[in-house]
Amino acid sequence: MTAPPDDCLASNEWICGVYLSTRRQILLDAVVQHLQLTFLSVLIGLAVALPLAVLARRWGWAAGPVLAVTTILYTIPSLAMFSLLLPLYGLSATLVVAGLVLYSLTLLVRNILAGLRAVPEETRQAARGLGYGPVRLLLTVELPLALPAAMAGLRIATVSAVSLVTVGAIVGFGGLGNLIYAGMNTYFKAQVLTASVLCVLIAVAADLFLLGVQRLITPWTRAARG
Repeated sequence: MTAPPDDCLASNEWICGVYLSTRRQILLDAVVQHLQLTFLSVLIGLAVALPLAVLARRWGWAAGPVLAVTTILYTIPSLAMFSLLLPLYGLSATLVVAGLVLYSLTLLVRNILAGLRAVPEETRQAARGLGYGPVRLLLTVELPLALPAAMAGLRIATVSAVSLVTVGAIVGFGGLGNLIYAGMNTYFKAQVLTASVLCVLIAVAADLFLLGVQRLITPWTRAARG
């Protein structure tokens, strides 16, 4: 029996509403996994990058080695990175998160450090004159003023992580990348296009969300532009 002409799944069309309705749960699970992997990797990357940037700012001699190491990590191809981490983490979601954390460091460290270096020295001196210690100076003066540059790095790292998560499909933990990879192997057009579009939407939504957060927590930048 031949398939009806309006059966877009049987005719393997790129745009297929039937695919969306029949694979809704599969798509939802893939999106959730994609978001989880992205969120964890960026969060851990930020937790590692912040102290590295602060130390590089405090000890000038450390800035060169820190930037050099994180830059070298970023240049390693994703397949090679996952292969190098495989003996440590095995075929697991942790492997993907660890790789994405390493990739995020160069973007986060470089931008946080640039933001800290951009804080005017007279501002630091004025805070010290008011009795601010190193910790209070960092938390209430330097980091707030470094936020615009830090948030720019966070936005780039997040969008990059959304993209790189798909490579995790090679170990079975790639979120929407699993669907893209499987769809390409079977030439399942609707699956490839749908998963790819969802990746783009997640990246755009994440960037817009972080941009909104940046505008919310740095109101002085809007005043300066005005």
